[in-house]
Amino acid sequence: MKSQLSDRINALPVSATLAMAAKARELRSQGKDIIGLSLGEPDFNTPDFVKDAAIQAVNDNYNSYTPVDGYAELKDAIILKFKRDNNLTYDRDQIVVSTGAKQSIANVAMVLLNKGDECILPAPYWVSYAAIVQLAEGTPVEVRAGINQNFKITPQQLRDAITPRTKMILFSSPNNPSGSVYSHEELTALAAVLKDHPQIVVVSDEIYEHINYRGGHASMAAVDGMYDRTVTINGVSKAFAMTGWRVGYIGAPSWIARACNKMQGQITSGTNCIAQRAVITALEAPVSKIQYMIDAFHKRRDLILNLLSEIPGLVTDTPEGAFYVFPDVSAWFGKTVKGKKIENATDFSLLLLEEALVATVTGDAFGAPNCIRISYAASTEQITEAVKRIKEVLS
Repeated sequence: MKSQLSDRINALPVSATLAMAAKARELRSQGKDIIGLSLGEPDFNTPDFVKDAAIQAVNDNYNSYTPVDGYAELKDAIILKFKRDNNLTYDRDQIVVSTGAKQSIANVAMVLLNKGDECILPAPYWVSYAAIVQLAEGTPVEVRAGINQNFKITPQQLRDAITPRTKMILFSSPNNPSGSVYSHEELTALAAVLKDHPQIVVVSDEIYEHINYRGGHASMAAVDGMYDRTVTINGVSKAFAMTGWRVGYIGAPSWIARACNKMQGQITSGTNCIAQRAVITALEAPVSKIQYMIDAFHKRRDLILNLLSEIPGLVTDTPEGAFYVFPDVSAWFGKTVKGKKIENATDFSLLLLEEALVATVTGDAFGAPNCIRISYAASTEQITEAVKRIKEVLS
């Protein structure tokens, strides 16, 4: 009975990535051989040294409620990681551990945004950003950057989007869905605009930090003048293949961290005790321990770009991070394939699912209606077969 549900939930969109995954599962249950390239989930197992730490925690009888904002030992590991990898110095009261980076982002939005406050979302953006802002009663403001800009906004675009209502800017680098990576110089140029607007808090989602092919990651909080107004979001889901462990965290000004701790205390309380102990081991380890996964993603990126280049009407750039390609498919709009008229990216994505049996995600969900997202967090065999199917259908 939809009329009895809150306006809040009725207005909330369903996650497009999860919806496509559900549709793919439904087709699999009907005996269809679906290749899933829709979810942003590494196909690797969690590294053994991390699993061993979790087993040890079970044997050591970690089973009680945890501190709302995380074990002190995990906070220390996060502080070490920020200093080692990002040249950022935090104290324990600036760290909050949550059940995944998604909760971390939601906490920040809920404690910062009032009704009508604007949050700038450089588009393309991760599907949940706009929904999270709306749940916090804020107003998402899209700033679109197309493939001709490598999906990165310019300082002038940022300047033009700022109004007296702007309270926050939320973005990811490396980017989901495009794989674009902002350099330190590009972040500095954006920061120069933000310095004239001290009321704006920057939320920098760096969950794909280590899956980076350009030889170095840049953090907005490390840009001169931005430390005291930037919240850095991170976690272990992507780089450590720990999506189901659900551990994310923030490094933030202490006043924001305290507010997030207060919010989380009324929603979920502390993160799973066993997962937290495992993450201590993960973060204390050198990045070289997970380099084999990063190298594999790099090779898969090159493979899928080479294969997609053989299909007319798919325009790609070269993503520098994450594990997605984000081709512009607008050349196919208005055409009919297999008796189906393609009006938009959603139609195109559904065509690939129903005719090629390949699951992707429409760019509409990411604020980029001309594109689709293809994840290459899959085996080389699956990638090769998937693109072969797509090519055959579109031929």
